[in-house]
Amino acid sequence: MTVTMKPVPRSLITIDLGAIRHNVRTLVGLLDGAELWAIVKADAYGHGALDVGRVALESGATTLGVATLAEALELRWELPAARIVVLGPTSQAQAAEARRAKLELCVPRDDVPEGIRAHLKLDTGMGRWGLSEVAAPGSDVVGLMSHFAAADSDPTFTEEQLARFLAATSSHAQLERHIANSAGTLRHPAAHLDAVRCGIALYGISPFGTDPAADGLRPALRWESFVALVKTLEPGDSTGYGRRFVASAPTRIGIVPVGYADGFRRDMTGTEVVVGGARAKVIGTVSMDALAIALPDTAAEGDSVTLVGNGVLLEEHARVSGTIAYEVACGIVPRATRSEREVIDE
Repeated sequence: MTVTMKPVPRSLITIDLGAIRHNVRTLVGLLDGAELWAIVKADAYGHGALDVGRVALESGATTLGVATLAEALELRWELPAARIVVLGPTSQAQAAEARRAKLELCVPRDDVPEGIRAHLKLDTGMGRWGLSEVAAPGSDVVGLMSHFAAADSDPTFTEEQLARFLAATSSHAQLERHIANSAGTLRHPAAHLDAVRCGIALYGISPFGTDPAADGLRPALRWESFVALVKTLEPGDSTGYGRRFVASAPTRIGIVPVGYADGFRRDMTGTEVVVGGARAKVIGTVSMDALAIALPDTAAEGDSVTLVGNGVLLEEHARVSGTIAYEVACGIVPRATRSEREVIDE
């Protein structure tokens, strides 16, 4: 007789779709009639574009935004009636496919493809894609847009960008105008205009690198693993490559089977996780498939380790690694087993 055993996952990611719903409703509540566009590019910042997109539309968002034609086509297959806008540049060769799929395109130049609803993009200070001015929009142009460069950190420049955008589009107020990202939506109400494009805030991650609860947002991602091995380092013993941690006293450590190949970055050494309800510091060098933690006294082999969630914020990990929470979230790779769950809103 052959017995097939289901392997125990090295780590598990849970996406709380109830938190997504809450965040959508919170953002919609700020808009005073403007539309919320849910940005689900990069697989919804690692949260699952299809699941997030469905919940966002059910909860008050009117439109889904992605970066590429390929991302849009994947969603179109599952969401045939959804309004989907491709925010990134597309080639003329892709226009026929976009037309067949009834997608909308953001166009950073004058050559708008025929028969496709288009949004002309202006460069008001981001210094990337976009026109310097609006000429005479053709009949296929339904919107005018720009993008904030520093809405999370520079309110003066953000107001300058908004003023430039309003001046450039004032004679085309019949078109849908949109410029605000998550930070702009939360801090600059005058930028709400006809629609806002929110990504990071949908997922309960702060665009300011602070606690998202300050803006009424709930983190949706939870990442868990377990203590696979417990050992005691004696004085002079080390753990991990490069001997970056050398014990100065007897030290109980736990080895967790997650590393930078899973998205727990090498430069997150020194951050904290939760073991058995207590905070534990990541020590030594994070390797490709494992990391070490200094164990609380009561922790044991097999105990659950919360890498994100249970009070551990992506924003904390980002500060330790010197980056932004967007990058940490997008870097959690698919070899971690994923699941989705609903929670009932309070």
